[in-house]
Amino acid sequence: MSAHRYLIIADTGEMTEAPSAEAALAARGPGTYLWFDLVKPSREELLALAKPLGLHPLAIEDCLDDDQIPKLEDFADNTFILFNRYHYKDRTLSVEEIDFFLGRDYLVSVAAHANDLKAHHALEAAVQHEPGALARGPDFLLHVILDQIVDDKLRTIEAVQDDLDHVEESILAKSPSFSPAAVLRLRRELLALRKSLFHEREILVKVCRRDSPFVSEKAIYRFRDIYDHLVKFVEVVEICREMIASLMELHLSLVNNELGHTANRTGEVVRRLTIITTVFMPLSFLAGVGGMSEWSMMTGAENWWFSYPLFLLACAGLGFITYKVLKYLDPPKKLAQKADATRPF
Repeated sequence: MSAHRYLIIADTGEMTEAPSAEAALAARGPGTYLWFDLVKPSREELLALAKPLGLHPLAIEDCLDDDQIPKLEDFADNTFILFNRYHYKDRTLSVEEIDFFLGRDYLVSVAAHANDLKAHHALEAAVQHEPGALARGPDFLLHVILDQIVDDKLRTIEAVQDDLDHVEESILAKSPSFSPAAVLRLRRELLALRKSLFHEREILVKVCRRDSPFVSEKAIYRFRDIYDHLVKFVEVVEICREMIASLMELHLSLVNNELGHTANRTGEVVRRLTIITTVFMPLSFLAGVGGMSEWSMMTGAENWWFSYPLFLLACAGLGFITYKVLKYLDPPKKLAQKADATRPF
């Protein structure tokens, strides 16, 4: 079953749905205009509207191509607007294209790549709640739709901000669940948001300065409100991008401090082992001499009762003197101060 809707809107705001595009075109008359809401139309369905509504073939190609940037193009019979709407689910951003053909007495909305039909139905519900705007013409209908799309963008941006705050908390808490890949993912998504919002802001600039002859002077003020929202969103995205750079610097700084602290602890251990080795080197020499016959030959075998205590006393004195010399040359307090200087904050 087709999801297309062919609506005839009277100057009272009342909407009447026609069974087909041909029936809607036949019912078009003074005091009414048409709204064709097309969801995943085929090329043939769009080309069938090209002649009666004056849709340009290049604009139809843009509707079917999902790799386009937001833009506004003026043709003889209508203004073509390519806009984006966002979906953020499971920490994944998807950008969906929605296109509009705005004429004197018609508006064609094309969601050729709609993945979330619930969001599209919510868009139609928002339109039905604005009968006063519907009665004023297709440009006011376009404003209602774009306003709803821009409001949905806010929820996506806030969800990305929440993920950014979670990443910041994970970095500061040194949580094992933190992954630099999450920061890079958010960076890519913010770049996609910035690219889309930047071009959409330019679209609203063109609309507000009356580049399109199909937008009346009375409707301009409503589009300026959408422009203000987009300007705000661009600023928020820029701030988030700066936060991403700051978080990466913070993460690298914490990692470097931790590595420096580990290296300092390793150096302290090596220093202590070196002290022990240095202390025992002369003791090993004395032990080697005393363990042979040279010591007893020098002191005489019959004098063992004082020669061996003398030997032990010499070992202890030499070890004590070596320790004092090393402690004087490298005081532990200085090492402790060095360790504190490299300790992560």
